Amino acid sequence: MAVLPTSAFADLASRPGQRTWLHAIVRWLFITTSLGFLAAVLLAPLATVFVMALGRGISAYLDNFRDPYTLAAIRLTLLTAAVVVPINTVFGLAASWAIAKFEFRGKSMLITLIDLPLAVSPVIAGLLFVLLFGLQGWFGLWLQQHDISIVFALPGIMLATMFVTFPYVARELIPLMEQLGNDEEEAAITLGAGGWLTFFRVTLPKVRWGLVYGMVLCNSRAMGEFGAVSVVSGHVRGLTNTMPLHIEILYNEYNFLGAFAVASLLTLLAAVTLVVKTLIERTGYRRH
Repeated sequence: MAVLPTSAFADLASRPGQRTWLHAIVRWLFITTSLGFLAAVLLAPLATVFVMALGRGISAYLDNFRDPYTLAAIRLTLLTAAVVVPINTVFGLAASWAIAKFEFRGKSMLITLIDLPLAVSPVIAGLLFVLLFGLQGWFGLWLQQHDISIVFALPGIMLATMFVTFPYVARELIPLMEQLGNDEEEAAITLGAGGWLTFFRVTLPKVRWGLVYGMVLCNSRAMGEFGAVSVVSGHVRGLTNTMPLHIEILYNEYNFLGAFAVASLLTLLAAVTLVVKTLIERTGYRRH
């Protein structure tokens, strides 16, 4: 029996039809593996949340949202996101504009500080605020003398959430602004436009989709933050419990139906955020 030389196998694999067949197998193998992994670790747990939440019917599901503590947790979560996201948006715009458009001393340090919350554990971030503003912290005595509460109160929750979410807008805008360059801004300044007019008429319209995308990511993280908020909140029921903390309390009390009901609402909010993100990616980035 004749044996084909090695070059014959190479010629066989190099044929157009053979390459197409092999590429199709590899492509579908990776697609199947990815979908199977997502179904096992993402879709199945999410489906379980809604099955458990609706296990006793719609009326029992809705009854969980009549609980005053649950309503307070929802209001606190939405309020925190409503305050944190605009503040981080302003910071992200200012920081990204400064980093992408100017050269100054301490620029690398500023970039490092922006990345810091992504590297530090949220629990450690919460402990830092306790050490700063707690009763035994650096400013604790002064705050107590002036009857100001930060830790175990709303300001502490907002500060902790702000700390862990402020990189998202800046980190989305910095590479986008660097990629777009300074040509249009320089042309506007040459024609007599001032700094603020150039920013609002030239720079901001070019990065508006990236800005909205960063805001969506920031909002999603703000609503779902657990670690840092858990440390600084004090778990005061009805006052300092956000939705993630309230879910933990309900679950620890074996109120599984209530815990999964609140978790389903938080999941729906996250799903809406992802839908907005997808629409932005499809309609916004295609224009650049």
